[in-house]
Order: sequence, then structure tokens, then C-alpha cells
Amino acid sequence: MIQKSGDWCLVVPDDQVNAAFAELQSYRNDRLAETEQTLPPKAAVFGGAIAGVVYYAIFIVSVAVLADTSAYGIDWKSVGQMNAGDVLGGQWWRTITALTLHADAGHLLSNLVFGGVFGVLAGRLLGGGLAWLAIVMAGALGNLMNALIRDAAHTSIGASTAVFAALGILVAHAMHPRYKTSTKALVRWSPLIGGVLLLSFMGLEGERTDVLAHVTGFLAGTLFGWIGCRLPEAWLANGSFQIVAGLITGAIVIGAWLLGAA
Repeated sequence: MIQKSGDWCLVVPDDQVNAAFAELQSYRNDRLAETEQTLPPKAAVFGGAIAGVVYYAIFIVSVAVLADTSAYGIDWKSVGQMNAGDVLGGQWWRTITALTLHADAGHLLSNLVFGGVFGVLAGRLLGGGLAWLAIVMAGALGNLMNALIRDAAHTSIGASTAVFAALGILVAHAMHPRYKTSTKALVRWSPLIGGVLLLSFMGLEGERTDVLAHVTGFLAGTLFGWIGCRLPEAWLANGSFQIVAGLITGAIVIGAWLLGAA
């Protein structure tokens, strides 16, 4: 080895040039293999994310139209809103029907936009069918937790509880990814910090904002997200599994409305 113009040069006899090049290439290959082993595997992406959001949009817009026109002679908001006293009195379906109602067009538009964004991301992590099943169940759990804390007269409506549940699912996956990583603690906890900041930015303002419902939805979402991201990849990649999960989600929401309107 000699140093020339600030660089190191390897000097070998003419008859060993090929052997030297082969040795250098072998060293590069070993270093590349070591680097690849230290990199965490990429998170798997599952199908159905866009389809799930399309069905979500169609459903909540349809309910908004039905509610605004008092279709079938039903006062949809009165029947479907989350009333803490009624929920604790046994009308559990209100925790679900309330997720499909909105106070006004502005709230509807906001939930369409943010629900669509978070729904697509959650669908890529869990698959479209399972993601929306988790979002709906987490949103319902968030409303139930809200009812347990509030006084009996408290009422609330809106898909925002489910929207923040979807955010919780994303945070849960980021904090506890499917694959083990060697990242530092601050990096692992940064998604939670970001989620809390986003929650405070989006969910703590507004005249008709139910702050506690947003918080409980977010917490419920982290629970369901942690469970969902621990399911076998073979399940999440199975199209039939995702279709069944999506059908169950629709059946739960429609069944809740049928109970409420009965």
C-alpha cells in the first residue's frame, strides 16, 4: 500500500493483478451482504385499500342523504346518535350508528378526506377488509369508552371517532412493526409523538368537537392496530379473508341501524 495524492493505492506484481481484483470484489460482496442483513425487511403491503375507502365514502354519504331527507320517516340523528345514557342502558348499537352520522356538510367533508387518507394507509397495512373492520370496531369501542366517562345526557355523532381510530392503527404499527428493528428508542416512539401532535392539531378544536371521543377513538385504534398487525401475513394476503372481513363490517353497521330503527 502506498499513499499518492491523498489516496491509498494497492501495488501488486503483474502476475497477481487478477487475484487482487478478485479479492477486492470478494470483500465488497461480503460488506454488501452484511449491510443487507442489518436492514429491516420492508413492511408488506396488502390489497383492497382503495376499495375499502370507496365503500366507506359511499356508505357515509348515503347515510347523510338519508338523514337530511328523513328517509322512511325516520329521524336518523335521534335514532342513531351516541347517547351515553342509552348506550349504558343497553342500546350498544348507537356506538356504531353514530359513526355514520355528521353534524353538517363541513364535518362530512372533513371525515371523507381524512378518513380516506388514513383508511388507505391502514388498508395497506392490514388489507382493505380487515382494516375497516378494525376501524369500525375501534370507533365503536371509542364511543363506548366515551359513554362510560360522560354523564348520561351526553350525545355525540360523527365518523371522526373512527378516523382517529384509523390514526391509532397507523401509530400502533409504526411503534410495534411486524418485523423487529434495531432502531433507537426515540425513533420507535416518534410515530406516537407524531400521532399525538396530529390528534391535538385536528381533534381538539371546533365548536362541535367531542374531544374525548377523538382521544378514546385514538386509544382504541392503537389497541386494534396492535392486534391486527400481529395476525399472520398469510391471512392478510388472502383475498377471501379480506372479503369476508369487509362483509362482516358492512353487516355490523347495517345490523346496528336495523336495531336502532326497529
